[in-house]
Amino acid sequence: MSTQAAPSILFTHTNPQDGFRLLELSPELEELLTSKDAPVLELKSPSTALAQAVLDPAAQDYVNLCTPTQTYRIRQVQSSNSLHILRPSHAEISQADIKVVTEDEDPLSLPSEAVTAIAKCSSTLELHIPPGGFSAVPFLEKSLRLYDPRADDGDVAMEAESAPLDAKRVREMRERLWRDIPVSEKQCASGWMEVCGFVDSGEEIACWRPSARARLRVWKRVVEGSVLQGIDLEKQFLVRDLWRAVLDEDDEVEVPFPRALLEAVVRRICVEEERVDLRDEIKWASFDRVECTQWVGETYLAATAPISSSAIGRSEFLRGWKDCLPESWRAEAALSKLKNGCYSSPDPTTIFFVEPSQRQQASKTSSAPATAAKAKNTRNWHELLKGSR
Repeated sequence: MSTQAAPSILFTHTNPQDGFRLLELSPELEELLTSKDAPVLELKSPSTALAQAVLDPAAQDYVNLCTPTQTYRIRQVQSSNSLHILRPSHAEISQADIKVVTEDEDPLSLPSEAVTAIAKCSSTLELHIPPGGFSAVPFLEKSLRLYDPRADDGDVAMEAESAPLDAKRVREMRERLWRDIPVSEKQCASGWMEVCGFVDSGEEIACWRPSARARLRVWKRVVEGSVLQGIDLEKQFLVRDLWRAVLDEDDEVEVPFPRALLEAVVRRICVEEERVDLRDEIKWASFDRVECTQWVGETYLAATAPISSSAIGRSEFLRGWKDCLPESWRAEAALSKLKNGCYSSPDPTTIFFVEPSQRQQASKTSSAPATAAKAKNTRNWHELLKGSR
């Protein structure tokens, strides 16, 4: 057999090997990192206490990679084929350091080029987005202080109106809270608006989330004030005018709730195009009748029947829901308008509210048998091992 004449490259390896971890990038993330204004990426994981609070026992064992707008779960994937990290050897290699011999032990001269294996990787890190995506809401619900003034009369004034907080201070407190929440900044902001988060000085400056009862109380005052002051909630209005409409003539010293809470509720239920950045003041707003009615229905149910033992009759719920709406919106109130899974029925005549976290758990439980059946029927070993990654 003829021997082909070709230049030789010496292959060596270091001992000990360096520690390397290979991370597989998605095309979107690669494009983001190679862009002209590449953002700073964050590695985020929740504290152990926060992880346990959201009922995720493995939460403290993972790390998420966060861009300003997206979140990826980092997970380790074992491979049967090891990957070697190579480095060109530019320094001169002496004959005394390395001896290359043939089968008959005749020494050969060293080749002019060489590469060195400096690390061996038997696993890689990949980025994963679960089917349901990521949400900051479960973490915010456990991190924010609950604003839930307990009063038999929902219209009783609770506190004196305080001076508005400095916007920079509010932003710093909000972002400090987000540091332990393992999702992107955009998803933190979305979750903050979802739970109607707000910062108020009150007895002390703190980050709050209103209870369903507090949100319902704000909404009732909004409806009453808009009727008295002739504000059409479906057309653009000034938020400061709505605040003045909410206050009674006797509210010159005391207010029914913080203005920041009203603005948080307005930001949550206003049409999407008017949801300005949290760093900006919300000045104008308008409500979509259908979406707002749905939110009021869920809020009313959460305030009156939060658990199965407090289930409310369907007819009674519909009457109470309609009474919370402007007169022209009452026809929109129907059980079919509520989100799927937001309520459950212990019997055919009553319903109660189902928390979002419980809906997710129920969804995972129902989808597990289908996933297992699919894996069982497949002959692709990649599918069989996918669940153990």
